[in-house]
Amino acid sequence: MRNHHIHPALLIVDMQNGFVSKGGSYDLMGINVSRYAEVVPTLKRLIDYCRSVKIPIFYSQAVREESGIDLLTRSHRILPKSREERIKKRPICIRGSWDAEIVDDLKPTADDHVVIKRRDSVFQDTEFEVWLQSLGIDSIIFSGIDTSICVESSLRDAFNHGYDIVMISDATASNNLDHYNSTLDNIRNYYGLVMNLGELTSYFDKESK
Repeated sequence: MRNHHIHPALLIVDMQNGFVSKGGSYDLMGINVSRYAEVVPTLKRLIDYCRSVKIPIFYSQAVREESGIDLLTRSHRILPKSREERIKKRPICIRGSWDAEIVDDLKPTADDHVVIKRRDSVFQDTEFEVWLQSLGIDSIIFSGIDTSICVESSLRDAFNHGYDIVMISDATASNNLDHYNSTLDNIRNYYGLVMNLGELTSYFDKESK
């Protein structure tokens, strides 16, 4: 980061029971959720740190309607077979369900901001950018899941909307390690910074002195 004062926000992407927890939709479909669950302790430390230094915290929450009106299969005639089969197999993160809730260890507080999203990017048809602008945010710290899908989609949109980017490498996860590493390489080469939690806290602690 260049030597200038930044106004960051933390974004935690889609850390919901349906994707992360045993008994959630992904787990019941036979998808290995262990990599997602493994980052919960680091995410908790990241959230606690950001609260301690007054960095605004945003959560994205993927929500689907029980009617299925917002399913990708309604708007796309061409989808990867694996994604189409997953959509048809089981409704995921239906509004008001336990599946859709943020996992217990990472629950938002009254001071945090939860953005409901229907597509991969948190910027797509949401109020996210309006809220960022109202707080004077110019940089976004990215975390959550899946690194190479919803996190990367949101991150690319953030960059193209003029925000500076930091990815916390040990606070994000993908089911596919090759995809995870490819995303981090893309960020390093094209979009911003990749740091682990220790490097991030050291940077802000140094800035505050």
